[in-house]
Amino acid sequence: MAAQSSSYHRDVAEQKRSAIVDAATSLFLDLGYDRTSLAKVAVEAGVSKATLFKQFPTKAALFEAIVDASWNTKSNTTVEPHPGSLRAGLTSIGRGYAELLTQPSMAKLFRIVIAEVPRFPELGRTQFDLGKMPYFDSVRAYLDAENARGTIRLDDAELAATQFLGMISNYVFWPRLLLVQWTPEDDAVLHVVDEAVEMMLARYCRGVTPTP
Repeated sequence: MAAQSSSYHRDVAEQKRSAIVDAATSLFLDLGYDRTSLAKVAVEAGVSKATLFKQFPTKAALFEAIVDASWNTKSNTTVEPHPGSLRAGLTSIGRGYAELLTQPSMAKLFRIVIAEVPRFPELGRTQFDLGKMPYFDSVRAYLDAENARGTIRLDDAELAATQFLGMISNYVFWPRLLLVQWTPEDDAVLHVVDEAVEMMLARYCRGVTPTP
């Protein structure tokens, strides 16, 4: 009985935490980071201020939670496939990355940061250090593993990761910041990922014949 009660309370706490993060994301986007108070977030989330402060004592801590929620999704589980087949590994990474970038919260998060970073540079640092860089580092680590295995030959895994992710984000994500209705078809997104994979194979796997 005690275990069931404990599980119930954890579930309730998690539901409230999710509601707080969702409310904060919406308010930050509508009002800006500076004009959004924790009290407003509590009202929007339907929780008491005591509940909110218990989980997020500062607005900075709440923003960190938003970054974490945006970057750590199910898509992230595909970031580090086992090395051995560069085509399969990059396809898995690329599709996961495209899925990550097309979730609505990601564009919202970047808009918040871009709008507020001149006055609150720590927001940009949080987004970079807690979101973008851990993801990028996992892709670079995968390429290093493929290089060590002999699947590919490269001198700069950081540059290779930048090239691959950039080819995808330049089509899938960045137009969304200016074109609110930018929603490419699923087939178009998959095509962009496949073409990015083929370009990586052609550049780093000598002797590999690209797919017709």
